[in-house]
Amino acid sequence: MDATIKKQLEITACKVRLGILEGVFNAKSGHPGGSLSIADLLTYLYFCRMNVYPNSPDEPQRDRLVLSKGHTAPALYSVLAEKGFFDKSELKNLRHIGALLQGHPCISIPGVDMSSGSLGQGISAACGMALSAKISSDTYKVYTILGDGEIQEGQVWEAAMFAAHYQLDNLVAIVDNNGLQIDGRVKDVMSPYPIKEKFEAFGWHAIEIEAHDFDNLEKAFNEAECISSQPVVIIQKSIKGKGVSFMEDNVSWHGAAPNAEQYEQAVAELNARLKELEG
Repeated sequence: MDATIKKQLEITACKVRLGILEGVFNAKSGHPGGSLSIADLLTYLYFCRMNVYPNSPDEPQRDRLVLSKGHTAPALYSVLAEKGFFDKSELKNLRHIGALLQGHPCISIPGVDMSSGSLGQGISAACGMALSAKISSDTYKVYTILGDGEIQEGQVWEAAMFAAHYQLDNLVAIVDNNGLQIDGRVKDVMSPYPIKEKFEAFGWHAIEIEAHDFDNLEKAFNEAECISSQPVVIIQKSIKGKGVSFMEDNVSWHGAAPNAEQYEQAVAELNARLKELEG
């Protein structure tokens, strides 16, 4: 990846993380850990890969994204605000009564392609979108992001079988493998491993990468573009809470908001990183 583009993506991802923290802090609730672990992925998708149009969010030929792990809506909202789908000031109203941005993605929000939140269902909706494109000879791509705990759901594997059967090569699923879910480590709660081999057994082309490196993301999505007659899954090894020292790989931040002192520390860390990148 071009060094200038990569640096700009790193700057944008840092701003997305700041937006995540602003949202969950002002809401006094939310899911910062899993939101932070997909900040780089969403930044890459919306600023480097997907064809989306903030001034025309319902453009029929836009690429679609379904956030199957819908509880990480603060990350999606932050990247959509950064992209210009709505004003960044909306982030402060996260989860407030009557606000645009609620706890899980809602299709009424500009830039949100599917309401989600009940784990396991998002990938099924993404399969439907991808099949619709095939039937209509549309060229848009469909992306869906799943949690590694989410793939304990049986519906995920029904959708995986469906996607392979219908050769949905316009579908890319990304499994955010941060190793943690609400009850602890996924390997202890109900191990989904080996993830790559499972998807391959269901007929998918599977790619494993380290999540927090834009060169890795670029290489994986370029590879996905070259696959025909198969859906693609990218299994990204990520760090829950990435970017905030006391949240990293800490299950306590699956569904808890920082207090004022913690928020100030987290913001200070991210602003220091932003200053370093922009300096």
